[in-house]
Amino acid sequence: MNYYLRYFDDETLVHNINDAIGFLASISEIDMTPELEADIREYAESDVLFPKRYKVRPRVYFIIIKTEAATMQDFKDKKALRRDIAPIAKMPDQTRLMEVRRGWYEGHFDFKRVVVNHLGKCEYRDTTFVAQCIADSPMDCYNRIVEHLKGRVDERSQFPSAKGKNFNYKFLGLEKPAEA
Repeated sequence: MNYYLRYFDDETLVHNINDAIGFLASISEIDMTPELEADIREYAESDVLFPKRYKVRPRVYFIIIKTEAATMQDFKDKKALRRDIAPIAKMPDQTRLMEVRRGWYEGHFDFKRVVVNHLGKCEYRDTTFVAQCIADSPMDCYNRIVEHLKGRVDERSQFPSAKGKNFNYKFLGLEKPAEA
């Protein structure tokens, strides 16, 4: 993992977190305290992929972005964008979502989950949730997953639209008939 850092016009792409801390320490306006260094190292080791900004003074920040770009030019050309794993099914169209077909569905759901960090601040984390359920339609599968998650994650979490690319499903088969 590489790191892009920017403070006004000063920017760099480094290949390890020690170089990143060295770059920040070389900027006179940034007070590199042991707490700041520890927080930067914790961010680097975490699985959080969102950019992180740090306050230097009121309304002035520096930013760190995790990237797979090997060079600054690759980063600027956006050649190292993360490619999602092949989706389970094509992005569903509205008519297929409402098609009634009772049985087992597997829903694949990417959403923004709110997590309160050790500082008491909220962060949005990309979270993937996969569930198998009996449903009447793909839309019913979507609704069941949302209802399940609403009772288990912070209410500020953001769920995707059933029509978007962050919800995929596949029909697994018919429900077993009840035995007499």
